[in-house]
Amino acid sequence: MQSARFNASVNAAAKVSYTARRLVELGHGSTGTLGLSRQDARPRAGDLVLCRVTEIGQHKSLGQALGKRNRLFVGDTIIVAYGARYAPDQFESEVPDDLGPCDLAAGGGIAGRVVSSHARMNPPTRLQPLGLVTDEHGAVINLARLARPVVPVLAPRPRTIAVLGTSMNAGKTTVAAALIRGLSLAGRRVGAAKVTGTGAPGDPTLMADAGASRVIDFTDLGFPTTYQLPIPQVIRILRSAITDLTSHQADAIVLEVADGILQRETAALMRTPEFRADVDCIVFAAGDSVSAVAGVRQLREEGLPVMALSGVLTASPLAMAEAVAGLDIPVFEAAALSDPAVAEQMLAGGVGNGSRPAEDGSRLTDCNGPLTAESVA
Repeated sequence: MQSARFNASVNAAAKVSYTARRLVELGHGSTGTLGLSRQDARPRAGDLVLCRVTEIGQHKSLGQALGKRNRLFVGDTIIVAYGARYAPDQFESEVPDDLGPCDLAAGGGIAGRVVSSHARMNPPTRLQPLGLVTDEHGAVINLARLARPVVPVLAPRPRTIAVLGTSMNAGKTTVAAALIRGLSLAGRRVGAAKVTGTGAPGDPTLMADAGASRVIDFTDLGFPTTYQLPIPQVIRILRSAITDLTSHQADAIVLEVADGILQRETAALMRTPEFRADVDCIVFAAGDSVSAVAGVRQLREEGLPVMALSGVLTASPLAMAEAVAGLDIPVFEAAALSDPAVAEQMLAGGVGNGSRPAEDGSRLTDCNGPLTAESVA
């Protein structure tokens, strides 16, 4: 293994990404003991790597802790983590098999090799790895080593709401934040977690801003992303997040499960006994009425407790009307879920049908309760 200490000026100037933030939180970035390994071995998911930005593409900024973003320039040195990414609206990437040139697959700090992309995407920002980040003993630092310790707790699990969705950008995080806000306003100590997805600061920051007393995600638990993880590890993330939030005295938990219910890890997780045992209520976020009806029906067929519908489709009264015509659960705009009474009812197990029949027999529900047929005309 060829190893060398960071050049002091490079170390000081390197921009530390969200995924690598635990280096700073644990004091590694200021000790001067970090090194670089230029070994020929294949990088592993979670390995931290120092890279030089060689070309600016889709991601023009690097996400950092507390929701901060740092503008990228050619020549910048950045510390990111290798990881695979699944993002139908952006990039699919894999962990490279060498330390050759690669891509910034996600702005939160994921280095990978992009294998497919949405037609709207620009080419990815290009990176030249300078070496894997090592400790004072020359051992490569992987996120697993930086994971937050999870303290076992004997307290009972708080009631838990999970937010699932049809796809990326269906409105899941907005819905989760609204529920957190409503429960917080009701006097709850809310713990929040994003248990699958790609490491990025935006969602955890929004959850904290909404009033969560503690927020944790899979990066805190040692994983840069959850794409291609064995399902037992995804289950471990779920259980560890709930245990952590319980040990920090949460009396209500809101979970976000990334991407859509057809995504491999999401689909597998929601079918596990652990998910069924740990989730009391599901709020489903959808982008349109057809996917809303199909998604809720699939969840119901799986025997899962989906209690309400929300998400991007609530921007359209007509889409809401189409959805509730084929379902027996209420549809809420995100603003309604931030109402303490509604959020408390959801935590308790749903709000009944939450609507009344319109004149044509369909069920029409908006953020404030029953809609009339005229209000969606």
